[in-house]
Amino acid sequence: MKPAREKRSDKPLGPIPAGFTAIDGELAIGGRKASDLVAQAGRTPLFVYSRARLDARVAELRAAMPQRLALHYAVKANPYGPVLSHMAGLVDGFDIASGGELEMVRHAGIDPALVSFAGPGKRDAELEAAIAAGVTLNCESEGEAARALAIGERLGKAPRIAIRVNPSFELRGSGMKMGGGAKPFGIDQDRVPALAKHMIEAGAEWRGLHIFTGSQALDADAIIETQGNVLDLASQLAEEIGMALPKLNMGGGFGIPYFHGDEPLDLARVGEALEARFANLPENLSETALCIELGRYLVGEAGVYLTRIVDRKVSHGETYLITDGGLHHQLAASGNFGTVVRRNYPVAIASHFAADPAEEANVVGCLCTPLDRLADKALLPKAEVGDLVAVFCAGAYGASASPSAFLGQGPAAEILV
Repeated sequence: MKPAREKRSDKPLGPIPAGFTAIDGELAIGGRKASDLVAQAGRTPLFVYSRARLDARVAELRAAMPQRLALHYAVKANPYGPVLSHMAGLVDGFDIASGGELEMVRHAGIDPALVSFAGPGKRDAELEAAIAAGVTLNCESEGEAARALAIGERLGKAPRIAIRVNPSFELRGSGMKMGGGAKPFGIDQDRVPALAKHMIEAGAEWRGLHIFTGSQALDADAIIETQGNVLDLASQLAEEIGMALPKLNMGGGFGIPYFHGDEPLDLARVGEALEARFANLPENLSETALCIELGRYLVGEAGVYLTRIVDRKVSHGETYLITDGGLHHQLAASGNFGTVVRRNYPVAIASHFAADPAEEANVVGCLCTPLDRLADKALLPKAEVGDLVAVFCAGAYGASASPSAFLGQGPAAEILV
């Protein structure tokens, strides 16, 4: 979609990720027109995920980051089976947050030895399944550690345990802060050494530390600062534990642009700074396996949500394009997933992707609630009933993070192309 020139809106759309093109004037994804993809799926709404974009993002990361750094995929961002199977050929490990996700990765043929399991409320049944499978537990409390050790003893299998650390610092500018101060996540850093020593003495297979401080940061300086703090803290804790760390999960936090004015993360700067830090690591981290854990950054821009306009109406002079989709599939785009002030995601009329903006319209969903909004007062090409709307940056926290059962609507279709 071409940018507006003469017309302006006080509700600008977020930036469409670079690289999307048109075929016969229509949005193309993976080299195929949106309408053809809908025909293949047999219905709308539809999530489309692009293999080429997944491949390109991972390749970009590999090129920018130090060669020593392993790359893990956070399954919670998008657990769609074909996406998991494709990512298995691209990344070095997987991070899960439930027993359900453990079943998903196993169904995708992923080796449990490559999987780590975080989350502050692991049930005994989940701990048992993970220990039996050989998954690394990112332990989040002394109580969880005691339960894991008892289950391991009953199974006759030493649990593989890392400690998730709640550090004293946080990731500046992150969308969701998961470290620093009182948090339900991880174990406060001053209590980590004693617990680590206890677990090692009790016979657990010691797997090191997981330090995750926040997510959705676009500021390279903030990420560089946090990564430095993570390495410093890991070295300090290794010294207090009295043993070199076998592995350090440095967390992630890399964000993607969603809203007008957002600028992409300067990945090269982050990689250069991390390379410099890796060249001067303390002795107790010299042999440590180092990784980062990313979800949204890997898959977010690879996904597009397609929904069809079922009605067009005018109310008090404002145009409404009513679709068969909505917040039940795209909770974040509706502004109801942690956003304080609602702003527009990148949205386009997929059927007229190459056309210039011609009108201001509100794009809404089919639900009987005023919360069901996909774009407010957006400048868009003229659209009619039957046309397709595209919501971009839909590859992460879309289908799996939205209330698809709300009002009996049910899930959207999903395909990987």
